[in-house]
Amino acid sequence: MIPDDTHLQIGSLLFDGLDQIDLTGPFEVLSRVPNSTYRIYAPSSAPVRDVRGLRILPDATLAEAPRLDVLHVPGGQGQEALMRDAALLGWLREQAAGAGHVLSVCTGALLLGAAGLLVGRRATTYWNAVHLLPWFGAEPVDARVVLDRDADGRTWVFAAGVTAGIDGALRLAAALRGDEAAQTIQLGMQYAPEPPFDSGTPLTAPPAVVARARAGAADLTARREATARALSAELGIPHPHPAGAPR
Repeated sequence: MIPDDTHLQIGSLLFDGLDQIDLTGPFEVLSRVPNSTYRIYAPSSAPVRDVRGLRILPDATLAEAPRLDVLHVPGGQGQEALMRDAALLGWLREQAAGAGHVLSVCTGALLLGAAGLLVGRRATTYWNAVHLLPWFGAEPVDARVVLDRDADGRTWVFAAGVTAGIDGALRLAAALRGDEAAQTIQLGMQYAPEPPFDSGTPLTAPPAVVARARAGAADLTARREATARALSAELGIPHPHPAGAPR
């Protein structure tokens, strides 16, 4: 836990085609962390559209970001277009090196992987992409939130798909300011989910629903797999044997 009198700089990455809940779910938590400044950073100052068309305006550009204490990397379909963006990946490496805490949500983990930041880590990501993590040197964990800590105390929080970002952000808030502060944030949000269906994971959803979802994402999944394999070779990461498969 960080002393309460230490001011925190918290920053989220914004890019075209992200899933807005990957951003706005954790925003609801991280923007409430006591004694902190929260801002959203994007490659340019122009508004972006999320995968469903929602317009979002960044606070500042990547170049204007200070050294962040907390780095938040969301995901979404637009992640794939950034997997070879040298400037963005360099920014992630630089900020992650200085940050004490890193949170990825959904396929934001793949962006961290493309930046070479997943090697040797326990991690999770969206259920239809978790089999790609070994290509980036990570150990995939089938969990909604996974914490991994460096020897120097840096905390990495990996949240699975979309809404899991809220859970991950609450875990991060507890690491930053303690359990009571995180519980106060949770109560302020009235975050007490009671979903009407037990279809939130491929293990609990009806097989026909899982099959339909996989079929709808087949092209994107194939592109992600090809990119992961190519980047694995470029980063010098040994290929997993055997490569995992979507569950």
